[in-house]
Amino acid sequence: MLKFAPGMKIGNLILEGTPLFLAPMEDVTYMSFRRMCKKYGADVMYTEFVSSEALIRDVKKTKQKMVLFDFDRPAAVQIYGHNIDSMIHAAQVAEEVQPDFIDINFGCPMKKIIRHGAGAAMLKDLPKMQQMAAEVVKAVKVPVTAKTRLGWNDNDKPILEAALRLQDAGVAALAIHGRTREQLYTGKADWTLIGEVKNHPEIKIPIIGNGDITSGQKAKILLEQTGVDALMIGRPAIGRPWIFREVKHFLETGQTLAPPTVAEIVENVREQLQLNLEWKDNERTGILMMRRHFAKYFPGLPGFRDLKIRLLRAEAHEEVNEILDEMVEKYKNTRVDYSFAEK
Repeated sequence: MLKFAPGMKIGNLILEGTPLFLAPMEDVTYMSFRRMCKKYGADVMYTEFVSSEALIRDVKKTKQKMVLFDFDRPAAVQIYGHNIDSMIHAAQVAEEVQPDFIDINFGCPMKKIIRHGAGAAMLKDLPKMQQMAAEVVKAVKVPVTAKTRLGWNDNDKPILEAALRLQDAGVAALAIHGRTREQLYTGKADWTLIGEVKNHPEIKIPIIGNGDITSGQKAKILLEQTGVDALMIGRPAIGRPWIFREVKHFLETGQTLAPPTVAEIVENVREQLQLNLEWKDNERTGILMMRRHFAKYFPGLPGFRDLKIRLLRAEAHEEVNEILDEMVEKYKNTRVDYSFAEK
C-alpha cells in the first residue's frame, strides 16, 4: 500500500497525511459547491479568484466572493492581478476576512486574464512574479501561497526556476498544474516536471500536485511518481464532489468505491440547489448558478438528452424538482459511469 506523506505545513496550519485541496475555479467554487466538497472530504478550500483591480474599486460582487464560512476552514482567498501595488492592496483587503492563507494566481490561462499580464502571463516575466510574491508576503501577516503552471508552451517550461524564485520570495507552499498555458485544459497533465520540482534539493516548501486527478488510482500514481505533499482536484470535482471521498478511500484501502446511484446524485443536487437558494435569496439566480453543475452531475446516462436540456433551461425551483423526480423514476438505481474520465 501507498505510504502516506507525513503531513505538511502552511505557516502555522498543520495538515496531516496527504491533504486534498479543492482547486479555485471561477464561477464554480462558490459557497454551495465548497460545502458539498467539504461534505465528501475535501480538506482545504479556496474561494473563486478575486481581481485585485476590482477590490481597489470596492466592487461589491467581488468582495462577496471572499466571504468565508465556518465549514470552509481551513480556507484561502485567491487573488490575481498584474499591478504589484494593486496586489498588495488586494492582499490586505483579503486578510480582513481572516483566511488561513492567501493564494496568488499565477496560472490562469484564460485570455481575459493573461491579456492584462495576470495569471499565467506571469510565467513570461519571472522577475516580476518573484517581486509581486515578495511584496504580497511582506504586506500581510497570514501565509501566502501561489498556484501556477509548468510554463507558457512546450518550448518554455520554467517551472523549476519559478518555484525557486517563489520560494525565495517567501511563499509558504506552491501548487503546480501539470499543463502549460498553451494547453489550457486539453491534453494530458505532465506530472514528471511536478516531481522534478518537488524532489529538487533546493526546494524546501510543500508542493501541491494538480491536474488529471480523476480517480483514486490516478491520485496514487501521481503521489508515487512525484512524492508531492498534497493533491489538488479541480474540474473532476464538478458534478462529482464525492471524488474526494473516493480518492481518500482508495489511498487508504486500495479499493474503489461504487459510484452513486442516480437517486443518490439527485439528493445531492437538491442539497446544493437549496444551499444556493438560501444563500442568494433569489430563486432564479440560485438555479442559474447550478447550470454548470447540472451539466456534469449525470454523465453517460442513456436517453438523458431531453431531460438534460429541460434541466438546463429550468428557471423555477418547482420545475427543477419535477425534472429531478422524473429522473429518479426513470433511472431508479442506475449507477453513473465515471470511467470515461479515468482514462
